[in-house]
Amino acid sequence: MTEVLLKELTNSDIDWMIATGHQKEIAAGTLLIQPGKAADYLHILLEGILTVSIPQPDINPLTRAFSAIEGDEILDREIAILSSGEVVGEIPFVSNRPTATTVKAAEKSLVMSIPQQELTDKLLQDVGFASRFYRAIAIMLADRIQSTISQLGHRNLAQGQPLRDVLFILAELHDSDIDWMMAYGKSQQIPAHTILIREQGPVDALYILLNGSMSVSVSLNERNPLARAFAAIEESEIVGRQLARLSKGEVMGETAFIDGRLPSMTVKAIEDSVVLSISRQQLAAKLQQDVGFASRFYRVIAILLSQRLQGMLTRVGYGRRVYSQGLPLAKDVEYEDELNDSVLDGVAIAGKRFDWMLARLRVS
Repeated sequence: MTEVLLKELTNSDIDWMIATGHQKEIAAGTLLIQPGKAADYLHILLEGILTVSIPQPDINPLTRAFSAIEGDEILDREIAILSSGEVVGEIPFVSNRPTATTVKAAEKSLVMSIPQQELTDKLLQDVGFASRFYRAIAIMLADRIQSTISQLGHRNLAQGQPLRDVLFILAELHDSDIDWMMAYGKSQQIPAHTILIREQGPVDALYILLNGSMSVSVSLNERNPLARAFAAIEESEIVGRQLARLSKGEVMGETAFIDGRLPSMTVKAIEDSVVLSISRQQLAAKLQQDVGFASRFYRVIAILLSQRLQGMLTRVGYGRRVYSQGLPLAKDVEYEDELNDSVLDGVAIAGKRFDWMLARLRVS
C-alpha cells in the first residue's frame, strides 16, 4: 500500500507529516487501536507488520469462563495483515462510529504518529491536502472492503444501513455543490430488470437512486477477472448471488471515481426506478477543476466506505452492541452506532435537501 500514499500525496504533504508527526519503534504485541476506543493519533506504518482482528462471537460462554479463570487470552479472528504504507486510526476523520477492530504489531515495527487535532486543523485549513488525503483514505478503505469480503466470504454489504447514503452526501456538501449536481445530473428512468452497473464492466456515471429498488449481486462464475471483463463487454448473462437490495437514497458507482477500479458487483433494477445520473466525464472534470468540491467529494466517499466496512463487521456479529445483550438503554451510555447531535442535525438538513431535490426533479 506504500504506493497509495506516494501516488496521492505531494512532497509538501509528506514534508508536513514528517514535521508534525513523530516516529517511534513499537514492540511486537503493541496495541495501536482497540475496539470501541477513540484513537488520538493517525498512524502510518513505515516498517514492519500490523494485524487487524475482530472479536470472535462464536466462543461459547463456558469457554470464555474457563479462559478467564485460567487467565488465558481468547484470540480474536485475524482479518487483515498490514504492511508498510498502511494507515490506521483514520476512523475519527470519516465516521462517528468507534472502530470495531483491534490493530496490533505482529513484529517490531516503525510507525509515524500524527496527533488527531493537528491533522484535523490541517484538513480544515488546506483544501488541497484534504482532497488528496481523503482520496488516499478512500482507496485504502475500498481495498480493505474487498480484502474483508475475501476473508469472511460474500456477506451482506449494503443492507441494514441505518442511514441512506445520500444523507451523508448532502450533509457534507455545500449548497453550490448540490446546485452543480442538479445542473449537470440527469433524471433517468431505469426499467425493471435493466443492469445499471455490470461486474467488471465500465462505469459511465455516478448514480443516486431517487425512486424504486435495485439488487446488488456478485458473480458465482469462477472464471478469472479478464474472462469476466470480456463477458461484461459482450453483455452475456453471468449467474450471480444477490447480496443486497438498494432503495431510495443509495449511491452507486462511487468507487470508480477514486482510482478507476472496475466494479466488483452487478447492480440491476428490481422494479421500474429513477436515478440521478452524473456522467463520469463531467464529474472527473469538476474534481480536477474545483479543489474545494474535490475535498468534500472524496471525504464523502471515504465516509460511505467507512460506514460500509464498519457496518459489515457489525452485521456479521463482531461489533457487539450493549443493548443487544439484554441491557436497557440509558442516557449516560454511548452506544456503538449511536449518532451524536451534530450528525443528527446534519442528517436532518440533508433530508430536507433530498426532498427539495426530488421536488425539483419531479420524482414522487
